[in-house]
Amino acid sequence: MLISTNALCFGYAGETLLENIEFTLNEGDRVGLIGANGEGKTTLIKLILGELEPDSGEVFRKNGARIGYLAQNGGYTSNNTVIEEMREIFAEDQRLIANLREVETAIAAQAEESDEYRRLAARYESLNKQIAARDSYHFEVRIRTVLNGMGFSENAEQVIDTMSGGEKTRLKLCRLLLEAPELLILDEPTNHLDMKTLFWLEEYLAAYKGAIFTVSHDRYFLDKTVKTVFEIENKSLQIYKGNYTKYKALKAERVAHQLREYEKQQVERAHLQEYVDKNLVRASTTKSAQSRRHKLETMELIEKPVAPPTPPRFHFSYSEKPYEAVLTVENLQLFAGEKTLLRSASFSVVRGEKCAIVGDNGTGKTTLLKAIVQGKHPAIKLGRFVRLAVYDQENANLNPHNTVLQEFWERHVSWDQTRVRSILAQAKLTAEDMDKKVSMLSGGERAKLALAVFSCENGNVLLLDEPTNHLDLPARESLESALKEFDGTILFVSHDRYFIEALAGKILEIENETVSQYIGSYEEYTEAKRAAGGAEAAAQKTVQPVPAPAETQIAPSYRSKEERKNDTKKRVRIKQIETEIETLEGEEAALNEALCDPAVAGNFQLLSEKCKRLEEVKNRLDSLYGEYETLL
Repeated sequence: MLISTNALCFGYAGETLLENIEFTLNEGDRVGLIGANGEGKTTLIKLILGELEPDSGEVFRKNGARIGYLAQNGGYTSNNTVIEEMREIFAEDQRLIANLREVETAIAAQAEESDEYRRLAARYESLNKQIAARDSYHFEVRIRTVLNGMGFSENAEQVIDTMSGGEKTRLKLCRLLLEAPELLILDEPTNHLDMKTLFWLEEYLAAYKGAIFTVSHDRYFLDKTVKTVFEIENKSLQIYKGNYTKYKALKAERVAHQLREYEKQQVERAHLQEYVDKNLVRASTTKSAQSRRHKLETMELIEKPVAPPTPPRFHFSYSEKPYEAVLTVENLQLFAGEKTLLRSASFSVVRGEKCAIVGDNGTGKTTLLKAIVQGKHPAIKLGRFVRLAVYDQENANLNPHNTVLQEFWERHVSWDQTRVRSILAQAKLTAEDMDKKVSMLSGGERAKLALAVFSCENGNVLLLDEPTNHLDLPARESLESALKEFDGTILFVSHDRYFIEALAGKILEIENETVSQYIGSYEEYTEAKRAAGGAEAAAQKTVQPVPAPAETQIAPSYRSKEERKNDTKKRVRIKQIETEIETLEGEEAALNEALCDPAVAGNFQLLSEKCKRLEEVKNRLDSLYGEYETLL
């Protein structure tokens, strides 16, 4: 047991936020914590960490448990470079290796049968066991593996204080992964990560030995990494075994069962009450009526399931169909300043397709959407009767000085106020929100206003850039449903892989300054990418044989025959060792260089083989160094 809570209650300003929260986190657990914004997810984490004290109830923590926490906008300040900061984690490993080298030097200076020699040999053996238990020799490999996987392969020498907030948060996650605490608490760990890094992180966490407790709106990430879902709703905590998809099914079953039991009990209570009302005053039936009244009074009431808050509702429609060829791009070159984003890219979109644009951060996904919207590039051709509707992830089309009501109504001046307010209410903007300035809205409220505006643009081709940003899970699923029902054309950029899987039937991938088209679902696309990656790694895999050392003729000396024979053997062996050491040292350098290659670090099988060979080379070198010193 790492963490356990008992009847935990907490509130702010006299208002209860969490009530009777009970759960246990054990070694190796994989738990996802979900709930609407404001339900208390971050508060629960702070209670677990001891940063807040409960109003009542208890939090039990395992004595000495190592807990690592990644805050949603975590990070830290440091004048160190990235690699220096990561090496600090392994200060003990470096100390052990340095001590071992000192003992090796000391042993070489002692007579083999002396007491000091035996003491040093015992110390040497003890250090070796500690190093082996900690796998200390491979700490640099572990650092490079995590840094490469998390997208820092080119930033190892960068000073941390010069990095952006998002980079610092990712770097904090790198540090936590290398520290490997018993319990890893992650608050929105997929923020600031591109697709490639997300895949790497999911695979890394799948092999993580400690327990993981994560808050995330990334449903795909939850599906891949958790085995239990904790949901905070209406101040209470419900526990569901399974990933996010399983949770949805189990929750629907639980609510339906609870509703059936509630309705069944209400019918029973109504019949009992009716019997009591009719028969309590009759002498012949008073006793049975009293019995039924007692049953009513002692019956344990089943609470009516509280309906979850209604999510926002959106609807998309258009009045005129475009021609079949909606968008054609041929030999497109796209630049961001002096950086080339696309070189001779070609693809097409036909009426009714729902296409996701994917690729690493900085490859030009948003720039491509903007180029399509501007419609000025000769390589980009829109079909006849295409009417674009555009959703911008920054909501830059909203006037921050307008009120919510003004912002929408100014776009549809002929509509009456009732209709305008109704559409905004469907987006879950309340009457109190109508007079708020757009600049005063939260990220989620601003996104809902922008989507309400977007839904009324009557476009037959929808272009969306990160539409699920700032939306909670119910709002995301509501938007998914509305876009699924839309029979027009959709071209969108998103990091929400669950959203992509639910919506896209075609994937446009930007990679290596070009666009590749994949027909099929997002799951099919990722499987194709994994298969291609495995084939590439297999093609790169080579076996490096160690060349046999060449024997060198040693000129005989003018001593006795036996002396000359022994001397010749000794010289030949020294030359052999020198040649083999030179070869192995070259191989060792090549292996260390290979381990810094992102392609190797991202391929666990290849990485394991390289590490195994490196250990063999190190052991052989240690043996040769010892023999060489003896011969000299």
